[in-house]
Amino acid sequence: MYRNENLDAARCKPEYTKAAMEDCRWIGLNWVGDVTHQSDRLNVYRKAFEQLKQAGHLFPCTCTRRDLEKAVTAPHAESGETIYPGTCREKTTIPETKYNWRFRVPDGEHITFLDENYGPQLFVAGRDFGDFPVWQKNGIPSYQLAVVVDDAAQEITEVVRGADLLVSTARQLLLYRALKLVSPAFYHCDLMLDAEGNRLAKRNRALSLRELRVNGKSPEELRKEWI
Repeated sequence: MYRNENLDAARCKPEYTKAAMEDCRWIGLNWVGDVTHQSDRLNVYRKAFEQLKQAGHLFPCTCTRRDLEKAVTAPHAESGETIYPGTCREKTTIPETKYNWRFRVPDGEHITFLDENYGPQLFVAGRDFGDFPVWQKNGIPSYQLAVVVDDAAQEITEVVRGADLLVSTARQLLLYRALKLVSPAFYHCDLMLDAEGNRLAKRNRALSLRELRVNGKSPEELRKEWI
């Protein structure tokens, strides 16, 4: 199957989706059935959001990313990620301004899982990651909530992704538990790096698959070099 994770409308334009699908087919990655677009599943995500809210797992938060960056008391994980300092966590009134909804993590709980590549993993809620957004003030679910709901609905049994998302797995396991869903197995791959050791990413001006294709690389050459 092919899932188009297009909830960020500013970054996920139709032409990008079309190009990604063309590149996948060109390199030999094919799928069966219709493409699933997350933008068509907002009602499904809202049901999961309401379930979490009714169970008391969420709280409204008016903090912006800039607010958190400026917070002197905000702790940081070893990765350098700013951990939510709990500014709105214990407030008892609903804000009058627009707000996001955050998942209240069980501070101090050890979240463990066996990664099929890196072995046993342990993250401590409140130390390695804090309360995280699950629903945005614009009515769009977060990546964390959407992928958990979709993986369960599509009966995904193994998730393969980059090692930079190891901590996201800990967050998602809390959502699986709160929603009473069965979690898949996880395999986190080493990241592809350039000659300077930087991750291959658009913001680092890394070559895209499309650019390599236009410059004459064949699927066979790429598979030999990278796989």
